[in-house]
Amino acid sequence: MKEQLAKIRADALSAFENVKDAAALDELRVRYLGKKGELTAVLKQMGRLSAEERPAMGALANEVRAALENALDSASQKIEQAALELKLKAETVDVTIPGRQVQMGCRHPMNTALDEFKEIFIGMGFTVLDGPEIELAELNFDRLNAEEGHPSRDWSDTFYFDTDERVMLRSQTSPMQVRAMDSMELPIRMIAPGRVYRKDEVDATHSPMFHQVEGMVIDRGVTMADLKGTLTTVAQKIYGSNTKTRFRPHHFPFTEPSCEMDVQCHKCGGAGCATCKGEGWIELLGAGMIHPRVLEMAGIDPEEWSGWAFGFGLDRLAMLRYKIDDLRLIFENDVRFLEQF
Repeated sequence: MKEQLAKIRADALSAFENVKDAAALDELRVRYLGKKGELTAVLKQMGRLSAEERPAMGALANEVRAALENALDSASQKIEQAALELKLKAETVDVTIPGRQVQMGCRHPMNTALDEFKEIFIGMGFTVLDGPEIELAELNFDRLNAEEGHPSRDWSDTFYFDTDERVMLRSQTSPMQVRAMDSMELPIRMIAPGRVYRKDEVDATHSPMFHQVEGMVIDRGVTMADLKGTLTTVAQKIYGSNTKTRFRPHHFPFTEPSCEMDVQCHKCGGAGCATCKGEGWIELLGAGMIHPRVLEMAGIDPEEWSGWAFGFGLDRLAMLRYKIDDLRLIFENDVRFLEQF
């Protein structure tokens, strides 16, 4: 047995010394130290020895086992160190190589224009509201004094979900005025930006999906002068302090009186050009004093409270702000276009 232990020790130490990888090392561990390994097989013969021989052979066997376990640990550490060095060598970075240029993104002009617009109105004490794009026709039309038969309710203009014309993709953000009057305490100062949908043909100035911002003020003693002063101030903050505006009479079912606000053409300074179609002015938004009937339908006494509202296309604001001549560029996500902002 002594010779067997000596041979196992010599063979195992030599094998552990020359092993190259973890899989081979594990095979050696099983071969020599496993439950069915060579050392275990020898130890099972201890019962055949005499009582005088067992202590000496037991001590020798323990010494061999300790030597093999130490050699196994050393070989394992050696293999791990070699694997780590190989990994570090493969992952070495040459810091002298020129780095790759990182292509930076930029904000979309629509988002920039919207944030600028919101900051102006928040500074004036307005609340920013958000509402559903799938809307009830009652809120989109009826509660805004656009009764049955109004041209804007026609199937050729509006995206309905049912033949009863009750549910639709909102054609304006004006329903948020109704929702605000139903849920907010008076007085009210709010704006509501969002996407709206109409059956328009796609061209340089039209799209079936575009962005609109609705605004409303309801308070005691509100007049048309407040509307004109506020919107003129907003236009000057957006386009510059020298921006000129004008208000023209118009008609909207939910305001009375109603008007449209124009800004002087940024390209020709009012002289007339292709951008303003020779008029010197560009239409910016529609506005007016809230119709008393709209207030009454919301349970607000028009004798005590009055208000004004406006709505305009955010896309047009961005086009004027950044001198974009084709609406389609805003929606195409062409990186060459977006990099300019």
